[in-house]
Amino acid sequence: MPSTKNVQNTHISDQIREIHDALIDIVSVMNRPQRDEEMVRDAGIALDRALFPLLVVIERRGPIGVVELADGVGRDYTTVSRQVTKLESLDLVERQTNNADRRVRKAVIAPKGKAMTDKVDGVRERNARAIFETWNAQEVDDLVRLMRKLADAMKDAPDPGD
Repeated sequence: MPSTKNVQNTHISDQIREIHDALIDIVSVMNRPQRDEEMVRDAGIALDRALFPLLVVIERRGPIGVVELADGVGRDYTTVSRQVTKLESLDLVERQTNNADRRVRKAVIAPKGKAMTDKVDGVRERNARAIFETWNAQEVDDLVRLMRKLADAMKDAPDPGD
């Protein structure tokens, strides 16, 4: 019986390329500053567009240190540190001392910041419902399950530089 290994490898290579292309498209849309500005405006809040992604990540991932936050958003940690200080001065985040290392202060969402991200979540849900209105429930369930599986696998994969 002839081997199908090369055919399968070619198919997987094509699929990997398609996944990568789709991820580039998704990240490109999500990273558009105009998109963030529109969501902030639609939520009826006033926040500098550079601070918005940080506030969202702090709400989702906090307590979080500045270095981890900077790494997650692809910015220099000194810049992120100044921006977190600005969020703190606006009473949107608070800093907590880390019990394991008292020198490290982690950012957590403050009640005023949580109210802000809740408003943005409402806009995000409305926008997502419009995108998924032609999808059936099983398609949405499959997407959620597979996206989580992909995200976890990517998170758990060793860094190429290690």
